[in-house]
Amino acid sequence: MIINRVKKITDFRFLNLFCAEYRDKNDRHKQWIFASRSTRDNPIDNQSETPDAVVIVPFHQKRKELVLVKEFRVSLGGYQYGFPAGLIDRGESIEQAGERELFEETGLTIVRVIKKSPPVFSSSGLTDEAVGLLFVECDGNPTDKYNKASEEIDVVFLSIPAAKKILNDETIKMDVKTWIVVDGFIAQSNFGSRKV
Repeated sequence: MIINRVKKITDFRFLNLFCAEYRDKNDRHKQWIFASRSTRDNPIDNQSETPDAVVIVPFHQKRKELVLVKEFRVSLGGYQYGFPAGLIDRGESIEQAGERELFEETGLTIVRVIKKSPPVFSSSGLTDEAVGLLFVECDGNPTDKYNKASEEIDVVFLSIPAAKKILNDETIKMDVKTWIVVDGFIAQSNFGSRKV
């Protein structure tokens, strides 16, 4: 397939729509609309090796529980269970962004980084957004006092029994990355101490 042209449709600060014109394998002219965090005119030609955002997978060192956030998401019209996450600021490392976002959203602090992923994509049919997963051990007591006015977040601690319950509750909206990790957490009783 050959991309002939990319046209920027919107001009917003955090998210924009683009139209890519391309030819498919049968040489037919096609168009694809996608969202991007990029402010450039053509994000396809200028893809960065740095992710747009960080997703923190925290394991509380003392409680021996996985930490999730229950956050109001406008696009879902309700609450979604997920991991603390946020955009990486210019000049910020994945670790620095992870530390900042974890603290802002939960009041918890990173004690140790276990592992970080390369940039990964979770919904490439809709967006080119790349995230870095940061698996960490954390400590502290949760608070919402550092949340922004646009954030409505509750911290949720998950033991193995609580994780089983949450995965079996079909009324709960859950982020895909979170579902996969929670399922793995259930399968691994020593999740916090293993190398991911």
